[in-house]
Amino acid sequence: MAGLRLRRGDGVKTAIVVHPDFERSWPFVADHLRGLLPSATFTRLDAGAAPLPADVERLISLGVYPSDEDLDALPALAEAYVTGSWPPPGDLDERLGKRGIRRITQPSEGYWGQSVAEYALGLTICGLRRIPQQHAAIVADDSPWKHAYGQFGDDPAFSHGTVAGKRVRIVGAGNIASRYASWTHMLGADVAAWDPYATEPSFHRAGARKVWRLERLLGDAEIFAPMVPLLPGTEGLITAEHLRALPRGCLVVLVTRAAVVDVPELRRRVLADELSLAADVFDVEPLPPGDPLLGRHNVVHTPHNAGRTMHANLSYAESLAAQL
Repeated sequence: MAGLRLRRGDGVKTAIVVHPDFERSWPFVADHLRGLLPSATFTRLDAGAAPLPADVERLISLGVYPSDEDLDALPALAEAYVTGSWPPPGDLDERLGKRGIRRITQPSEGYWGQSVAEYALGLTICGLRRIPQQHAAIVADDSPWKHAYGQFGDDPAFSHGTVAGKRVRIVGAGNIASRYASWTHMLGADVAAWDPYATEPSFHRAGARKVWRLERLLGDAEIFAPMVPLLPGTEGLITAEHLRALPRGCLVVLVTRAAVVDVPELRRRVLADELSLAADVFDVEPLPPGDPLLGRHNVVHTPHNAGRTMHANLSYAESLAAQL
């Protein structure tokens, strides 16, 4: 993406610039941040050049990474929050550091943890009760109303019915996982979790029993939810062997990143009707039309929007402003 194309001018010492690509993904953030920092200059880059004053000391660049030319035009710049397309330039920290500019960061799960965890609980209930499949079925005709077994619409071949009484097994005890654990525990599930980095109180607060070895988490799972961020140390964390250890009929819930699991093995077991799946994230996004996971009786799927609520977007702005 091109640089900011900055021009010198007069104004205050904090500047906010926002690219239209950022607002397409994160609506509400820029305007809310503008309200929280009313003294900052504010520029939308869809108008072209951004007339920023040379004495700007703090830059908040949403959706575009500043070029060397941009940074050289701001000799007073002391700190910057910059975000754009993923992944960021590999030399970004180096370019900021050599100019003495502190890079402001914030943990991503902090502002959308609630939204993602709630969505995961919704996917879990949808997976247990086949709610999306039944919704789609009654659009076509009235045959779903003619239940073979009264009003029973679950699929006994897979984990079904209530969350209460289920053995919920979670990888992670962080911002998202601990919320999900707490809620499923309050609904009556038997919850256990594995996270070698979480402190003991994290498990107690979440109502989850701590499991010390990952392989011991899997053998009796009725609902399995790997809920860790995708990092170099978590990519492929849940191996094919781990997935093969899950009991037949187990419901797998995916809401963080698909790459934390061995997706080929997960696909194999789901397509073989050995597991059911409730997922907001996939190995290929968007899923192409005709992907075998689409429309299956044992799959609930949504288009990677678990965290994208207005609440999460406003929290993004608030958590950033709180640091300033």
